[in-house]
Amino acid sequence: MLTLLYSTTVFLAREAFRRACLSGSTRRNWTKTINLLWLTVPLGVFWSLFLGWVWLRLLEVPDPDVVPHYEFGVIAFGLSAVVELLGEPFWVLAQAHLFVRLKVIAESLSIFSKCLLTVILVALLPHWGLYIFSLAQLLYTSVLVLCYVIYFMKFLGSPEATKKSFPVSRMTALLPSLDGDHTFVNWNEARLTWSFFKQSFLKQILTEGERYVMTFLNVLNFGDQGIYDIVNNLGSLVARFVFLPIEESFYVFFAKILERGKDIKLQKQDDISLAATVLESLLKLVLLIGLTITVFGYAYSHLALEIYGGPMLSSGTGPSLLRCYSLYVLLLAVNGVTECFTFAAMCKEEVDRFNFVMLALSFMFLCISYFLTHWKGSIGFIFANCFNMGIRIAHSVHYIYNYFKESTYRPLMGLLFSPLLIFVYIISGIITSFSEVFLCCNEGWLARLIHITVGSLCLTATLITVFFTETKLIYFVRTQLLSQYTRKET
Repeated sequence: MLTLLYSTTVFLAREAFRRACLSGSTRRNWTKTINLLWLTVPLGVFWSLFLGWVWLRLLEVPDPDVVPHYEFGVIAFGLSAVVELLGEPFWVLAQAHLFVRLKVIAESLSIFSKCLLTVILVALLPHWGLYIFSLAQLLYTSVLVLCYVIYFMKFLGSPEATKKSFPVSRMTALLPSLDGDHTFVNWNEARLTWSFFKQSFLKQILTEGERYVMTFLNVLNFGDQGIYDIVNNLGSLVARFVFLPIEESFYVFFAKILERGKDIKLQKQDDISLAATVLESLLKLVLLIGLTITVFGYAYSHLALEIYGGPMLSSGTGPSLLRCYSLYVLLLAVNGVTECFTFAAMCKEEVDRFNFVMLALSFMFLCISYFLTHWKGSIGFIFANCFNMGIRIAHSVHYIYNYFKESTYRPLMGLLFSPLLIFVYIISGIITSFSEVFLCCNEGWLARLIHITVGSLCLTATLITVFFTETKLIYFVRTQLLSQYTRKET
């Protein structure tokens, strides 16, 4: 519940600003853009106070004897959201100028600090309960913001910044200030932000809808919610650490080279060609990753939960949840790339029209989540999410098809594989499924090791097939994707 409070506050306060301020060229009036980004802080304070009141006064509060210090946890997680928003101007500047190494280091240090503090306090002061996780969350956001602040304190004014013609030359320029024409923000950016802001409510419902249904309607008890959260967090690791960075980075890429709302024939054809090539390769890359997780996740979900949490997780609905989630990961992968292109190419009017689609989809999703949960329990949430992602993918694919239909480019071909690769995936799925039936997970560790070996051999065969059948993708990853990440900070 507390992580939902934090994620909702942060998402509603900053999502619209990020999308609007990362659109278009980096050659903009950064003073006005930075001013606009600072508005996320008071907005975050508002959402933190409002949602904190909802969590404490309107929702079911856990028994203080079972979950003590809940009120402190609500305050701490709301405060941590506001702290994270203090770094928003730094984050957008870094993202717009492709400071990938900074982002990786900052997030790694903050996660490490959070985990280290949690382990130390759990070992020394286990009776603190929610105090531990609340303090760890505050440390996470504080370290994250400090990393960006310290980096820019050293970077601004340095020879490297001068060489790159960085648009900001001193730290004071990262504070709110009036431009020469005495206007505080760029009103075109502000209007685009408002369009994305209306959409952010609906996207948050579609993103975290099952959690809102669980939290507000009490369709699952706290025990079932805990198991669902564990499986959800485990299953979403790839989405957070692989698909999300790809989506964020290439949203910036597409937003830079495409002109919003402009007909494809009137844009630079070299940019359109590059966008189509990159989109096709990205679709194939994330589809390969997602399909691999789906095929092998089915046969290894039980074993993964057995190793991760023991019989408590692997004996109940956990394995079925994780198997269904492996299919959901496939849809997440495709949706992330298709939507990052769609939102980068849409003009303000198209974004506003899409908001109505999102409104209808949000209502359908909440209704389906509620009824499927009563029918199938926590698995119903994942089925509802799959339905949600399928509809969103269909909308984005339709937009991309129409966007490129009057050109010679067909980036949606990235969703097609060679027949040989599809055959290898089918055979791998059958072999690993039989392996699970006969070897996992009540036959001892030797049988489990054999099951893992079978999966490793099937995965190796799959990767070899990918290497020989998807040569265009391998070339893209080697020459563009990997080299891009090594060049960005040099």
